[in-house]
Amino acid sequence: MYLYLVQHGEAEVKEGETERSLTDKGIANLQRMTDFLDHHPVPPLDAIIHSGKLRARQTADLLSPHIVTSRGVLAADDLEPNSDPKIWARKLRGVPDDLMLVGHLPYLAKLTSLLVTGDPKATAVQFHNGGIVCLDRDIDMIWRLDWIVIPEILRRSR
Repeated sequence: MYLYLVQHGEAEVKEGETERSLTDKGIANLQRMTDFLDHHPVPPLDAIIHSGKLRARQTADLLSPHIVTSRGVLAADDLEPNSDPKIWARKLRGVPDDLMLVGHLPYLAKLTSLLVTGDPKATAVQFHNGGIVCLDRDIDMIWRLDWIVIPEILRRSR
């Protein structure tokens, strides 16, 4: 199973607001990622699942036309910034199909560290707004980092 973890694109800074929209830079960086996906497609996924927060939903919606999915874009619980990573770690045990989760920090970092090292407090991966981290789970249920792509290293196609 492949698990694609995406930190939402850069969002507006609004003091005390939880519903923040993507910035123009965040949208531009996600367009770099969609260009990358067009030239390096990921295998079909079961779904793109986001936290339900505006910035995560917008990120998922921008990526979805460039990724084949069985069930499309869905919102799910327990992907918020301070959610318990053990909840999705348990959910993923029974999932055979590839997924993309679009969420937030510190949650994605904790989930990745929990899956890869067994310790949610470890720092296994550095996330970037709009970047994609790909984890691979083998037949023995062991998670490994497969690849990472961040918008800052990509050029916009002409």
